[in-house]
Amino acid sequence: MKSDRGVGIVGYGSYIPRYRLPGSEIARIWTDGLAAAPVREKAVAGIDEDVVTMAIEAARNAIACAGIDPLLIRAVWVGSESHPYAVKPTSTIVAESIGAPSDVLAADWEFACKAGTEAVQAALGLVGSGMAQYILSIGMDTAQSRPGDALEYTAGSGGAAFILGPAEESYAVYQGSYSYVTDTPDFWRRAGEVYPSHGDRFTGEPAYFAHTIAAASTLMEMMDTTATDYDFAVFHQPNIKFPARAAKMLGFSQDQITAGLLANEIGNVYSGSCMLGLTAILDIAEPGDRILMVSYGSGAGSDAFDLRVTDRNRERPRARRTTADYIERRSEIDYGAYVRFRDKLKD
Repeated sequence: MKSDRGVGIVGYGSYIPRYRLPGSEIARIWTDGLAAAPVREKAVAGIDEDVVTMAIEAARNAIACAGIDPLLIRAVWVGSESHPYAVKPTSTIVAESIGAPSDVLAADWEFACKAGTEAVQAALGLVGSGMAQYILSIGMDTAQSRPGDALEYTAGSGGAAFILGPAEESYAVYQGSYSYVTDTPDFWRRAGEVYPSHGDRFTGEPAYFAHTIAAASTLMEMMDTTATDYDFAVFHQPNIKFPARAAKMLGFSQDQITAGLLANEIGNVYSGSCMLGLTAILDIAEPGDRILMVSYGSGAGSDAFDLRVTDRNRERPRARRTTADYIERRSEIDYGAYVRFRDKLKD
């Protein structure tokens, strides 16, 4: 898909909690230390943090990066699968907290791990049609996982916020996008259930890889590109192996995906996974660099984006906290603190 007028990222920001739970600590509790952890550690939201508080921090970073008045934002959209309220929007709290106007579109988005990029796709349409000047799209999660489940090793907390606006004001411009979905039930959580369920190995071939490869390869066909035309690529990161394998299947090298591969340090932040990886890339990208970003959401679907970094990226503010800053800011916790922070003890 291409919009009628050029649209890009005029501001971006991230947020990652400082607390880190090592994979070895999870293995110590559940396997006497015998299991191999799929990631080194994951970020854990503090006892006073949730999707709302983290989305506000990421949004404030994005606004500072954009250098715009928040009163000019026409929509505030928050994608997550861990909104703190079952009935009460996250987006209205975020909008008021950042100083957005009351005459603003506010909505919560859901599509498992691609809820954030779903909001980006919608923002491309609204800004690209001329109906809005700036839109704030956020992907943020305090990912849930059943104690002792394989997901507990990788389900992390954090995410990113993008302000989309006119191409001429942007750090990176969207050159094209594509979405691909099917009814593939690899991961789900029914109403009233505390933790999600998943299809174990079913989540690989028919789910993650089928959708990621289909979205990426179709977009590259549309753009008449191959992997060698891109300087960076970033994929959804449920673990380390999946994005590395998807990149290899599409012809990308390890060097092309390294900058955006954060799963080893922060785990899978679900709705903000590849969006967070993109912020890390934009922090170091040079004008003219080309980026492929591909999300994945269980249920299932992928959004793929082709971006070109602009000359304005040389002018990005340096005072704000970067994604690398958040990764380096860490305090290690044990499993007991993790259980308390994430309210794992249920009646």
